[in-house]
Amino acid sequence: MHWSDIHDLLTIAWLQVALTIGITIVVQVVLRHTLRRIVERTVHSHHHSSRAEEKKREETLTSVFQATSAVLLWTIAVLVMLTQLHVNLVALLTGAGVLGVVIGFGAQEAVKDYLAGIFIIMENQYRVGDIVTLYADGANVGGVVEEITIRITKLRDLDGNLHIVPNGSGGVVTNRSFKFAAVNVDVGVSYDTDLEKAREVINIVGKAQAKAEKWADEILEPIEFLRVDKFGDSAVMLKCVGQVKPATQWDVAGDFRMRLKKAFDEAGIVIPFQQVVIHQAKK
Repeated sequence: MHWSDIHDLLTIAWLQVALTIGITIVVQVVLRHTLRRIVERTVHSHHHSSRAEEKKREETLTSVFQATSAVLLWTIAVLVMLTQLHVNLVALLTGAGVLGVVIGFGAQEAVKDYLAGIFIIMENQYRVGDIVTLYADGANVGGVVEEITIRITKLRDLDGNLHIVPNGSGGVVTNRSFKFAAVNVDVGVSYDTDLEKAREVINIVGKAQAKAEKWADEILEPIEFLRVDKFGDSAVMLKCVGQVKPATQWDVAGDFRMRLKKAFDEAGIVIPFQQVVIHQAKK
């Protein structure tokens, strides 16, 4: 075979590779769009408590299916391109098999991550946009779920840090934004406070907040007095609870505290400073 023949053969092969890459990109774009439409229709056909819950499920499944399909598609494309370049796939796969035996033990963790990822998605443990805490390998990692794949979960915390957590790291998953969230506010009042009056003021403030235009669509159950929780060193601690839409509990609680402080001031109810009373023993 002359050099010119080899050159022509390589030219044809590389043209075939370029064509394969182009076709793969087009197929991937079409597939991404098709998968999104299928997921949207499938999720929409099931009952969800709100449009927000439905949207989270859509985004989660779409990202997972798109990522998985991309891996499979490009794996097939690479095999096709190797064939076009006249690479001996049998020898290559045989060598890969030997190498696979060597690294098989190291792949156990990856398999564990993939299996855990499948269960996370099937059981709808958390979705893209949820606020979660993952107890992984003895450490707590919390934040907003930005992406879920079969192998990893990406969380963005309040400081802007992106945490990449393997799905198989194990532990308890705490989802702080699934269907609804609870508001839990502890308030301290002085020991000479009329507790019935304090309860009345708390309930009035909670109902007024729930009717406010800013919070009317976010508060499911107004914050109200629950119980006298404990006797502290400087105050009687009152527990107040309510129910709100996911991921709004912190803003609602902050606004409630501002409203309650103003109402307590107007009602003459004191939120005491921490203090220590010293009694001098008589000689």
